[in-house]
Amino acid sequence: MSTIDYEVEYNNRARVPEHEEIFARWTRDAELYRAETLKAGRAELALSYGDTPRQTLDLFLSPGGENAPLAIFIHGGWWRSLDSSMFSQMARGPNGRGVSVAVVGYDLCPNVTIAEIIAQMHRACGFLWQRFGRRMTVYGHSAGGHLAATLVATDWPALYPKAPADLVPAGYAVSGVFDLTPLMGISVNQDLRLDTAEARKVSPLFWPVTAGRIFDATVGGLESNEFKRQSRTFAQAWQQAGARTRYEEFAGTNHFTVIDPLSDPQSDMTGRVVELTEAAKT
Repeated sequence: MSTIDYEVEYNNRARVPEHEEIFARWTRDAELYRAETLKAGRAELALSYGDTPRQTLDLFLSPGGENAPLAIFIHGGWWRSLDSSMFSQMARGPNGRGVSVAVVGYDLCPNVTIAEIIAQMHRACGFLWQRFGRRMTVYGHSAGGHLAATLVATDWPALYPKAPADLVPAGYAVSGVFDLTPLMGISVNQDLRLDTAEARKVSPLFWPVTAGRIFDATVGGLESNEFKRQSRTFAQAWQQAGARTRYEEFAGTNHFTVIDPLSDPQSDMTGRVVELTEAAKT
């Protein structure tokens, strides 16, 4: 049996040489969408939910305003790079279908641990619960897909006694990583600082999930076998635990281009996120 080269399997920037051009396009599109929504009076930017500069979120309200269904988008970057300001356009699709979106930032490794980032996502959800008083769906890309899964599996009343147990009843991950143990032996672990115990502790693959939770694990058709395995295995495991899961591959897309449909209100990906979010609204 051949040995898996995890460094190659998980190095998406090497697999997609044009990633810098994609990042530049994302940044331009995000700036344009912030300008558009600010002009329309539908954006509230840099709302602080924590005590560090990166613990902020940008809120993009749908034309329905405060009463619209609510979703959260969490960006990727291996928990150690990129910024939420590059992803404002990920709210465009759901906004166009009547869903308000909070695009959430967080501190990065190695300044914090992955466990601390998960705790920051808890605080962001608590902030939004206090603001809107309603359930929310979470969708995320790459590391953000991992964080989305942790929120769906969280015991919310233990953190916020007045919050519903299903504060985040549904999630949608694009190219997520749910078992972090393969990352211990690759270069990104210089910043992640995972050992065996910690890797399992922060891997939602090994977390219990309440029956009835909904989770889609999706991936680009051009992605590595490991990324496909991560999503497929996770969907199977949570389905066996009683969750309602889906696994889907999007043909012709790589690790970065796979999320572009979220900026299109008419895309199937946006439609699924909207479907999940409307079902979550109280």
